[in-house]
Amino acid sequence: MSGRALGRKGVGWVLGVCGTAGLIASLVLTIEKFAVLADPTYRPSCSINPVISCGSIMTSWQAELFGFPNPLLGLMGFAVVLTTAAVVLAGASLPRWYWNGLFTGLSAAVAFVHWLAFQSLYRIGALCPYCMVVWLVTVLAWWYCLLYLEAVHTTRPSRTWQLLHRHHSVLPTVWVLAVLAFVIEAFWPYWQTLI
Repeated sequence: MSGRALGRKGVGWVLGVCGTAGLIASLVLTIEKFAVLADPTYRPSCSINPVISCGSIMTSWQAELFGFPNPLLGLMGFAVVLTTAAVVLAGASLPRWYWNGLFTGLSAAVAFVHWLAFQSLYRIGALCPYCMVVWLVTVLAWWYCLLYLEAVHTTRPSRTWQLLHRHHSVLPTVWVLAVLAFVIEAFWPYWQTLI
């Protein structure tokens, strides 16, 4: 697999780190959300200023898109990602249908976190650090799962895929920089007050 981003163990480690970080962030968000539901005057630990304000996000309709708190999806989804990592790192070989199912779930999660990011930046007008961790690890898990699937299911990768494997960290880096640019742009009036 010359020129490939990572092998089975490598994707196991990436999924393990992403699953752990996502699960912790989702757990904290779930605990904070239940605290807000129990006491509307409760101020979440991540409500720091007008921009970094988890409370604003937690009390929005977007925080319960499917009729229950969104972090519950994270608890379930990241548990699957973390379990997959543990199984892979233990040396098990998972069937193709499983990897395809995992990738499909991660693809849906990537679409959802981008919708949530847009809502956070341009509709709610607040940021949640734990949510941003979820955005990041979801995108990373999706990207490296995609690269792994391509590597194991393609005998002769195209030049484009070879280039993507060789420079596998470029796309996540560009994504982080793009999100940072949107954060700066969306809250520019607030950032100016800090200068």
